[in-house]
Amino acid sequence: MKVLLWCLALLMPAQAQPPRAYFPWWESPLARELNLTDEQREKITAILKESRAEIIDKRAAVEKAEAEVEDLFAEPVLDQARAQQAIDRLVAARGELTRAFTELSLKLRMVLTQEQWKELQQRRPRWRPFGKRLRPFRPGEPRGPRRPPSPEGF
Repeated sequence: MKVLLWCLALLMPAQAQPPRAYFPWWESPLARELNLTDEQREKITAILKESRAEIIDKRAAVEKAEAEVEDLFAEPVLDQARAQQAIDRLVAARGELTRAFTELSLKLRMVLTQEQWKELQQRRPRWRPFGKRLRPFRPGEPRGPRRPPSPEGF
């Protein structure tokens, strides 16, 4: 039972999150403020279209692996060997999804100028674990959350 609880505790924070540096900036008002050229917009659109199917497939693989782990953990008698294999498949699927997001980010970075990249990094949202946005830190304010995280953040 301790093994089951430990595995669940490890799996919850990693729920198919994209890498920290990844966020869909091209869909935000920030994209307009970067003063992208028409050529840059066309390249970004082509990269996104090219990557879409792969990312959809990788997300589906993560969801399938998560479902398999959940199903095994829900069985009345837990087969530790099968559960470990399912966990290994889940870790591999998440790794592949992270790789796909990171490679997409690299391709998009290659389209931007150094100035555009710096502006994007300065203005990108800051993320908390579990996908909750942080508001900007203001000097004189205490650091950290103002209240304990809510269970729906998991």
